Amino acid sequence: MTSNRKFPNDPQAVRAARKFALHELSGYAPELLDTVELLVSELAGNCVRHTSSNFEVSVASARRRIRVSVSDRGAGTPAVQHVDSSAVAGRGLALVETLSSSWGVRASRLPRGGKVVWFELDLDDERARARMVA
Repeated sequence: MTSNRKFPNDPQAVRAARKFALHELSGYAPELLDTVELLVSELAGNCVRHTSSNFEVSVASARRRIRVSVSDRGAGTPAVQHVDSSAVAGRGLALVETLSSSWGVRASRLPRGGKVVWFELDLDDERARARMVA
């Protein structure tokens, strides 16, 4: 199953994106949903903070894997920031890297460009389950 929804470039849309993802994955364990909620918040928040375009969230679930993609038309390639413990921002992709089974960034296939940032949660991955519970 795959579901997509577009959101405006507005801080209020981050909450709506979280709710959309949680609704699409409503049958999964609460610990997993907590992880999805956090990671979708980070990726959607990055779209709102760093671009002026609308963004789209895609949620795909299979029996043992969840994949969430967030796409926008903004320029640039996101990268994990290494910030000190007193920083109040810049940890979003580090959280995605730590809590997901895998993640990445690719150029959008849309004519106007942009990018897609995605993460996967592999439910058979012992390390992923341990990170989700922690």
